[in-house]
This record gives sequence, C-alpha cells and structure tokens, in this order.
Amino acid sequence: MSNKSLLNKAESYLKLCYLELNKHHLFEERWSKVKLSIEKDGTYELLDFELDYGAKVAWRNSNKCIGRLFWRSMDVFDMRNVNSIDSVFEALFEHINYATNNGNIRSTITIFHHKSEIRIWNPQLLSFAGYKKKDGSFVGDPKNLNFTNECIKLGWKPKMGNFDILPIVVQVGSKPPVFRDIPTDIIKLVSIEHPKFKSFSELNLKWYSTPIISNMKLEVGGIEFNAAPFNGWYMGTEIGARNLSDENRYNLLLPIAKLMNLDTKSKHSLWKDRALIELNFAVLHSFKKSGVKIVDHHTASKQYMQFVKKEQKEGREATGDWSWIVPPISGSTMEVFHTQMNDIENSPNYFYLKDPWI
Repeated sequence: MSNKSLLNKAESYLKLCYLELNKHHLFEERWSKVKLSIEKDGTYELLDFELDYGAKVAWRNSNKCIGRLFWRSMDVFDMRNVNSIDSVFEALFEHINYATNNGNIRSTITIFHHKSEIRIWNPQLLSFAGYKKKDGSFVGDPKNLNFTNECIKLGWKPKMGNFDILPIVVQVGSKPPVFRDIPTDIIKLVSIEHPKFKSFSELNLKWYSTPIISNMKLEVGGIEFNAAPFNGWYMGTEIGARNLSDENRYNLLLPIAKLMNLDTKSKHSLWKDRALIELNFAVLHSFKKSGVKIVDHHTASKQYMQFVKKEQKEGREATGDWSWIVPPISGSTMEVFHTQMNDIENSPNYFYLKDPWI
C-alpha cells in the first residue's frame, strides 16, 4: 500500500473512531503523530482502543453477516506482543476456550501484529477433515479436502472418520508451517438428534459449537492484520441448510428423507424440503439440549432489521449483501427478503485471504 493510500485510510478511520468515541478533541494531536510516522516509516501503530474499536466497526461493516446487531459486544484480545510460535498456539487455544465458554458462546477476536508474518492455514480454527476415497466418494467434509491433504503432508495422522477435528497449522514468515492438535477438553461437539425421528441418532451426526473464521484479514485504518481469527455464534441454517445438506458438503438430505420414510422418487413430494426442515429443527433442538448458543433464522432476521434501524438512527447506512443476508430456507417469510440492500464496501472490514499453500 502506498504512503498516500495509507494516509487516506488512516485519516478516514481515525476521524471516525475519535468522533464516535467522543474523543474528537484529541484527533488533531493524534493525527499529526500518525501522519509523521507514515511519512517517515511507511506505517504506524494503532493505539489499543483504536484497534479494539476498529475490530468492532469491521464487524459492523461486514456486509455478509446477518448478526451485526451485537457488533459492540465483541471481546478483543490484542496479541500484538506475541512473537513465538508457542505463544501463538497458546493464544489460539485460549481463543477457542474463551469463545466457547462451555456453550455460552462469546463473540471474540484475537489479533496478532501486522508485521509478525504470522499466518494461520486453517479456514476455521475448528473444522472437520475431508478425505477422498479411491472410488471418488468422500468421507468427512469435502470442503476441507485440500487443507486436510496439506495437514497429512505435514505429518498429521488421519483417522478417516466423518467428524475428525483437524489440527491448527501456523506459519511464521518463510519458516516451515507447524501443526498442533487442539486439546480435546476445549472442543465442544454437539451430537445431532431429533425429538420425533429417533432414527436421526443412527446417522451419528455432530457439529462443533464455535465457528471461528481464520482465513480473513482485518483491515483497520489501512493496517492489515493477516492473523486475526474471530467468531460469533451459529445461525442454525449454516449447519442444517448448508454444511450438512449441500451436495458438495455432507449431502445428507437423501439418507434423512429415507429414515423419515418420504417418497424420494417424486419431486412433488417435496422430500428435499421436508428433510431439510427437519434437519434444521434437529440442529436447533440439539444445540439447545446441549446448552450451546445458537440462533434460528427467523430470530436472526428480526435482529438484522433491528440493526438496520439502529444504524439509520445513528445516521449511517446499513450496507449488506442480500444474497448472504437472506437465510437459505424460508427466505420470503422474513423481512430481510423484502429489504433492499446496498453492497457497498466500507472500512474497517474483513477480507478473505488466499490459501497459503497455493
């Protein structure tokens, strides 16, 4: 990033930060120091509260997220002082443990220094391995096939199960990547069952409690943090209508329809729709029974509309990506479906990174 571009981004964010935090009287003095640092060194350091607020505003600006009503509640772990590989893993394990909170999920972000060259290889800190068999069929989560293969190359021993938790892989600069297994006592898994269709349990389905995204960079005031894993909590459809249902994921609608004794030969029977709804109901039921925080898509839709109204009251436009905000089932029954959205990219924000092994 050129000095000119960095100056523009830094000034824009710091003005916003100091205005919204009622520190506008301190802006000019702070800006003169930041400007001098950029002109002299080509970079600058965000103060603790600037980084904290920037991470939260980045969530507020995340157009694909339906859960932004709670953007102010994010817990920010500033780990810019961490510089050893052991300390990185320790911080990541602590993030999992803290965020999971025995099921009462806390929205959390852990931020490592932008100059540290730390890169987390995992798309999510918690994820299931995917394996491709000789006959072309899959075991586990096909989405994670490439990352699983990279873990195996590094020496990780695959168990060849449907729900094997992958290790965390960290690389610092040009040094070889290092993997470590996640301690089992900080992983909370939810077994999926259905209160009416008892045979659901025969499928031995499960999912992890906490979706911690780790393949996105955080940009605040022109400073880019390539290692900044963050999480909220699940909306049920993410698991039931996508992860377990998509044909290129676990593809479970047919076996579920069969255990429900649905007519799978006729499209008019709507067997896919009926299986999909019951699977989503099972996910919500199971998370609630296990004491793990989750939100249904109808509640999430209402919360998003509350977010929109709050933003309007603050004089801000609630930008959004309609194709992501509208849940993947029962869309037209919710207000978000009938709401016009502008997919305008604002800063601070989160941006996807390329897979590091490519």
